[in-house]
Amino acid sequence: MTEPDPDADARALASTLRLRVLRLCLDQALTNREIAERLGKNPATILHHVRTLVDRGFLVAEPVRRGARGSREVPYRATGKSWRMPPFPGKQQVMVNAFLEELAEAPDEQVEMVRLGVRLSPAEHQELVQRIADFFSELADREPTPDGDPYSILFAMHLDAGRMERIAGE
Repeated sequence: MTEPDPDADARALASTLRLRVLRLCLDQALTNREIAERLGKNPATILHHVRTLVDRGFLVAEPVRRGARGSREVPYRATGKSWRMPPFPGKQQVMVNAFLEELAEAPDEQVEMVRLGVRLSPAEHQELVQRIADFFSELADREPTPDGDPYSILFAMHLDAGRMERIAGE
């Protein structure tokens, strides 16, 4: 167990590449080499990021296994700790960048997207936020379907400043 340090946790997650590593290791334990191959990166670069994630408790090493040529390999699995991380400066941009990189790899016919503008009262806004939080918590707490397909979801809702009425004199 790592010592609580929200700043160190935030620094560990302030990397698009690290978020992608966590996503890859969500359903199955992968070695440093396997992660590097899937991301098209140098294994030494990935090892630095893996160690950071392990140090902060976002990844956990599983028992050592033997590779194809008898080499010693350490597989890593995501712990799920990142799901409940509080906001930190730049978090939104890192999450969007990771999602865009993953989206670029997805076949067009396998992508479903919706963009919607709405007007909500404060009570309606709060109700929507709570319903969405409950739904995502349910998904995060659910046991993975062993033969299910992996999906990635990004939800973002923001005040649409461009549609706000301007105050006279601004």
